[in-house]
Amino acid sequence: MAIRTDVVRLYRQVHTWTGILTGLILFVCFYAGALTMFKEPLERWITPPAAVTPATLDRAEDLVAATRALRPEVRDFTLAVEPALAGEAPLRLTWTEERFDPAPWAATLAPDGSVTVEQLNPSGIGLLVDFLHRTAGVPGDLDIGTTVTGIASALYVVALVSGVIILLPSLVKDFLILRVTRNVKRMWLDAHNLLGLISLPFHLVIALSAVVFGLHDHIYDTLDRVVYGGQMRAVAAASSPFRTVSKDMGPAGMLPPKEFLTRVHSLAPGFRPVSLEYHDAGTGAATVRVWGHDPRYLVRREGFVLMGAVDGRIIDTEYMPGHQNGWSATVSAFFALHFGSFGGGIVRWSYFLLGLAGAALFYTGNLLWIESRRRTERQAKGPVEQSRATRLLAAGTVGVCLGCVIGLSLTIAAGKWLSGLVDDLHAWHWGIYYATFLGACAWAFLRGASRAGAELLWASAAASAAIPATSLLGLVLPGLWLSDGLIGVDLVALAGALVFAAMARSAERRALTGSRDSVWAAPVEHQGSAMGIQPLAHPAE
Repeated sequence: MAIRTDVVRLYRQVHTWTGILTGLILFVCFYAGALTMFKEPLERWITPPAAVTPATLDRAEDLVAATRALRPEVRDFTLAVEPALAGEAPLRLTWTEERFDPAPWAATLAPDGSVTVEQLNPSGIGLLVDFLHRTAGVPGDLDIGTTVTGIASALYVVALVSGVIILLPSLVKDFLILRVTRNVKRMWLDAHNLLGLISLPFHLVIALSAVVFGLHDHIYDTLDRVVYGGQMRAVAAASSPFRTVSKDMGPAGMLPPKEFLTRVHSLAPGFRPVSLEYHDAGTGAATVRVWGHDPRYLVRREGFVLMGAVDGRIIDTEYMPGHQNGWSATVSAFFALHFGSFGGGIVRWSYFLLGLAGAALFYTGNLLWIESRRRTERQAKGPVEQSRATRLLAAGTVGVCLGCVIGLSLTIAAGKWLSGLVDDLHAWHWGIYYATFLGACAWAFLRGASRAGAELLWASAAASAAIPATSLLGLVLPGLWLSDGLIGVDLVALAGALVFAAMARSAERRALTGSRDSVWAAPVEHQGSAMGIQPLAHPAE
């Protein structure tokens, strides 16, 4: 396809600068986003196994009644039914006493009918990776971080469109080509284009949905003023399913939990319940949301049906898979395509790999710009003296990207060592991640991109290897344990360690044998490597 040279040049500039402005933010979002696909297994890998007697739902009504008698002020709580249905865990009610409290309370029923209430100490790794995915780790208020990622995602859409336009003239000739040669710029360009092309539909869906998620408050505020004349809240309240819920807050009995599951099964036989979420329990206005999933439909992470807790009537099915209207089904599909909450394990693993490939796309984009700039300037005036801005960008790329990798791997491994030893494991996870991340960034700027690149890659390999190493030590050390059924966590971490080790070896070789005017070249005093690799006497492209 023929496109005028000046048009391609313009879109290349747009693609370059939108990529540079957003690349580091999106690397963190994508890398952490890949881990969110398996945050539940990560939580279980860190949490010590509990010696419990599995219970069935037959005693769920007793648990609810006993808990409410012990803690009558608790009216909003959740009964987990999926583990109990599978016979894998005891019946448990959970609730929080403060909004967004990372440490919920839980009540369990003993065989003698007594209730034990305790505050849980979840590892918090799921909350951390979710926060990083949504905010790129921007500290402070969650709204600020999501706004930053929303703006970055909007620029990300521009970068995708401009990148496709750049590739159109050579699309047929260079499609799916990866030339591994000593021409480093050519290799990075092929890798960048290959990753971008094969995952373009995925990136478009993620980018467009992330704009909505990140900027939804601003979008709603604009709609409220422009479309609804300041009455959007009133319109939303009028269409809320809760408008038909009884306002009677007097005492009232509730149906047994199994009755709700029976009625939901009659409504949708393919729906698999996960939990019952009670609101205003024990009153005439009590409601239950039966949460679950149906693999046949695209829904937000889970769908639900809203029921009256007193009479069991169906109040609303707007978010029930297979029972939604056209608009609700479309919105749910949009969420499902972003979260990968459909298709089971195949889609989950696909999204995990695509998330890692997306992170690599942003990393290679920065490397490509640095190499392209050097080659352009060399053609004009010979060997290049790297500018301060280029060196800072290279160091920032290494520090931010690898700092994120090291920080997450290290805090996951540390979680198993610290579990049961510290009071607030959640806070330790955040402290370890940010201390490691900031330390890696400082190290990159202090040592320079060439030296820090290899050193932080070795650190990434070591931090990733610490995860399976911790599991192996669980076989011999009394304070650790081997997590049953979660060997996939260890195998993925081991594979990551091997990849980072190979990249570190390649970075060392590149620093010694690559072009001397490259920002990735080792300083003169470090060219005599212990590896025995001799630097080239002249640049190699």
